[in-house]
Amino acid sequence: MAIIRPFEALRPQAQLAKQVASKPYDVLNSVEAKHEAVGNAFSFLHITKSEIDLPESTDSHSQTVYDLALENLNAFLQREVLFKESKPCYYIYQLIMDGRAQTGLVCVSSIDDYNNDIIKKHEFTRPAKEQDRINHIKTTGAQTGNVFLAYRNQVSIDTLIEKWKTNKSPVYDFTADDGIQHTIWAVTDSTIIDTITNLFDTEVPFTYIADGHHRAASAAKVKIALGEKATPAADYFLTTLFPSNQLHIMDYNRVVKDLNGHTAADFIAALQHDFDVQVQEAVYKPVSLHSFGMYINKTWYALNAKEGTFTNDPIGILDVTILSNNILSKLLGIQDQRTDNRVDFVGGIRGLAELEKRVDSGEMAAAFSLYPVTIDQLFNIADAGEVMPPKSTWFEPKLRDGLLTHLIY
Repeated sequence: MAIIRPFEALRPQAQLAKQVASKPYDVLNSVEAKHEAVGNAFSFLHITKSEIDLPESTDSHSQTVYDLALENLNAFLQREVLFKESKPCYYIYQLIMDGRAQTGLVCVSSIDDYNNDIIKKHEFTRPAKEQDRINHIKTTGAQTGNVFLAYRNQVSIDTLIEKWKTNKSPVYDFTADDGIQHTIWAVTDSTIIDTITNLFDTEVPFTYIADGHHRAASAAKVKIALGEKATPAADYFLTTLFPSNQLHIMDYNRVVKDLNGHTAADFIAALQHDFDVQVQEAVYKPVSLHSFGMYINKTWYALNAKEGTFTNDPIGILDVTILSNNILSKLLGIQDQRTDNRVDFVGGIRGLAELEKRVDSGEMAAAFSLYPVTIDQLFNIADAGEVMPPKSTWFEPKLRDGLLTHLIY
């Protein structure tokens, strides 16, 4: 069963919450992060992507960057931008995007659960991305990146959380510049805290990583690296748990740098072995499983997978698997999406215009739009001990960094 605990969050003063809250470090590159933080000395990006405060020539993975992250974190504490909660609490985090609300429970989850597959995974991780967060956590002593966990919803937990939201005042409530409303309640009552802990221990057998495989893996590896120096806090990592009935998964699309020696015409011809290929007059967003969009040479195509070109097992039936097997691997020679720099990933929140932009600029040769994975597919694959191709799911809205941080020393 799922082991969760309350924690003494490092969090901002209420009047500064909107300024501190930043988009997750891994959805912004360094240039985007610097633009986001311009004119905002309180942005948490000064801690999560501290290279924005260094010359552009600085290697974003150098120790200089991690040392500056610690320096900036200490400065936030000294200026009382951030403070540490006086007692362990749970936190309820509601996000509203385009009128749709979803609510999760912020807590710390057991690293032993992660290692023992009580917390289930569905993706492999990229070593370089892991190492970045390992270095950041080890240097700062702070888990700044929240791991987004899902669980099969339980009425008893839903009821308790909704009652607290209804009867208590939030500690933060603001609408970010992108229009997403963020509201957080602190659960301070010891009896309710114990009840929540026990409900997860008795009613939630497993949780599932929805977003944050690298953050979770990094936290687990930091604990191992610390060895005997690990504090009790390092036995846990920062998570927000969302019930399955509130989650929304978006498409996670691909762009490729070259066609592996094919001309565009030859590539399109080769696709017809496994797909029905049709030219589209406008942007093509897939509306059903096994249908793909492709953008190449300023033209959109609809690709519909032919019967018999994929298997019906939990992994084989996924559109990300069909794309991987029948296009990326078979035609483009991209065997490992985790390590091959010829492929990149574009979250659905950026829209299909971003795919066109990446191709039209000449940076990429082609783009592929996919139909989203469902939450049931994610659960079934994780339960079967299988692993999806990397970057199969994109969840929105995103939790903000900086509102709740877990210190391990």
